[in-house]
Amino acid sequence: MNENDYLLAWGVYVAAALGCLLVWFRMTRWMWRYLREPLRLLAAVLLFSPTVVNPSNEEILAPSIAITALDLLLDAGNGIWRAVADLSMYGLIAFALYMLFVAIRWPLARWWKNRQGPQAEPDDANAPTLREIMQRENEEPAESLYERASGGRMRVEPRL
Repeated sequence: MNENDYLLAWGVYVAAALGCLLVWFRMTRWMWRYLREPLRLLAAVLLFSPTVVNPSNEEILAPSIAITALDLLLDAGNGIWRAVADLSMYGLIAFALYMLFVAIRWPLARWWKNRQGPQAEPDDANAPTLREIMQRENEEPAESLYERASGGRMRVEPRL
């Protein structure tokens, strides 16, 4: 395997990993924010953490998850411990940075929410029902609705 094949293989892997990450983002978008973000971070760490294939030649890297899976399935060598160590190190660093990000974001979000002022709660007891709203609209003549919407003109044009 020459240098071009190696770079081509990494390019194909990165494109496939980005596709998998996009699918994972779509699958987790319905979740609660503080569950969704760590799961997405975990998927990114699993997909994008490299490890050394051969300790004697430290220029050749491969995805840690691929080395772990192949060494488990094929009993090929002792690269699994190095791959798991790299995965755990990258995961620890990524989650530490995420916790720092959350520690900064949380007070800022609370400050922003308090700056906007208290939100008025909807008064459901006195709110008109859909039937009442439709009856009010039906009681008004249609011409007055068109005149009011058009500002006295005969032609009503949509707003852009």
